[in-house]
Amino acid sequence: MKIALVHDHLTQEGGAERVLQIFQEIWPQAPTYTLLYDKSQLGSIFQGKDIRTSFLQKWPGAIKHYQWFLPFMPIATESYDLMDHDIVLSSCSAMAKGIITRSNTIHFCYCHTPTRYLWSDTHRYVEELKYNRIVKKIIPSILTKLRSWDQLAAQRVDYFIANSKNVSDRIEKYYRRKSLVIHPPVETDKFNIADKVDRYFLTGGRLVAYKRFDLAIQAFNRLGIPLKVFGTGPEEKNLKAMSKTNIEFLGKVKENELIDLYSKAIAFIHPQIEDFGITAVESMAAGRPVIAFAAGGACETVVEHKTGKFFDEQTWEALADTVVRFKPEQYNSIEIKNYAQQFGTQRFKNEITSLIELEWQKLKNSQIKCGF
Repeated sequence: MKIALVHDHLTQEGGAERVLQIFQEIWPQAPTYTLLYDKSQLGSIFQGKDIRTSFLQKWPGAIKHYQWFLPFMPIATESYDLMDHDIVLSSCSAMAKGIITRSNTIHFCYCHTPTRYLWSDTHRYVEELKYNRIVKKIIPSILTKLRSWDQLAAQRVDYFIANSKNVSDRIEKYYRRKSLVIHPPVETDKFNIADKVDRYFLTGGRLVAYKRFDLAIQAFNRLGIPLKVFGTGPEEKNLKAMSKTNIEFLGKVKENELIDLYSKAIAFIHPQIEDFGITAVESMAAGRPVIAFAAGGACETVVEHKTGKFFDEQTWEALADTVVRFKPEQYNSIEIKNYAQQFGTQRFKNEITSLIELEWQKLKNSQIKCGF
């Protein structure tokens, strides 16, 4: 079985890149096709891997300003030569599902989300772009053309795998395709329960607008309770500017430091709508409850009154009220950690390999019957 991996682009570190790492662990000989590869950011993670980039890699400015080259990404994705492969597994939240394969190649798409800026978040995406009004008037026409290509590209996939029921519903809505849900891998075993909990709440991840860390900042500004924020991103400067002294920004932290932060926090603050939400599961793997907005992937991972608490309106007032009423002593760290184990890495590997091997065996059996 000759297998190839496809990923949208390797320009930042996140949950999708972690999934790709797991795919590479399962199939270490498989090449990885991607639009762009920023070695300065991810070279240490993907060092020694067979990474094959598109023609965009050689275009000036494409790596650092890849958003400018959006109109060229469909043709770049279609340029990958995958004709020698029996199985293609794409890791996709944008273009990767649009690859072209031979007729008897099986294409599995592990979908992190239907392309956000083309479907569910398209209006917010245009509104939040830091371009002048003239450019913003042009962009919607480009997105309309890309939306048509994206819908067509989704029909090239043989089997969709969604990272959550939330994403599965969106795949059906936007692409009219059914999908199997396999939750993404979380390294639950590396987290530990602390002997003693500290006095701070914790939040963090990629500091981008849609994750709504601004709600956490506003809530804790008014409460005056210590809040630690880990991670970096384009919203970091804005969030720091609006924060009071009780809020501490930690930047990019080392793995052992992050494990310690999770385990000693009173609770983890999850104000965003995520497709799945790995940080919330990491907190639970450390035995700490989650205070989450009741939408998206959190509804599949957080259990009310057992592993966390929900707030129903995505406002700082609702979050602040929930924090004030939150009683951490009502939660059992061992029970929370035991619950989180179901989202572990080995479980993910087993489910993915079982599915692909089953379909590969079906294909081989059909070829034998036909005399190949």
